[in-house]
Amino acid sequence: MGHLGQDESQALDRLIHEPMRLGIVNALAVSPTLTFNELKRHLGTTDGNLSVHARKLEKAGYVSCLKYFNGRTPNTRYRLTPKGRQAFKSYLGHMKALIRATRAGLQSGPSPTQPG
Repeated sequence: MGHLGQDESQALDRLIHEPMRLGIVNALAVSPTLTFNELKRHLGTTDGNLSVHARKLEKAGYVSCLKYFNGRTPNTRYRLTPKGRQAFKSYLGHMKALIRATRAGLQSGPSPTQPG
């Protein structure tokens, strides 16, 4: 991969890049809010796995978490924060740059210094 690709991959937000957290942020980017159970169903994950990853995003300020009771039933609702939305937009920009660099490299073929 060329120099641009290396720079861009180093700039990736590793917190978002993890697949489960990427799924959470992506789901919240297109829905104003989602409950814990909605996210769990959408992502096909377990309570524990979702909790751990959502907590990391919340600690970073990327998602906010509202805990409340519906009658006697506890509920949790998540929302992407402005900081999280900006981080996701930046992440998508970095991924687009990586894809462009990779496509350019594939179209030009291997460099003369690389085994072909």
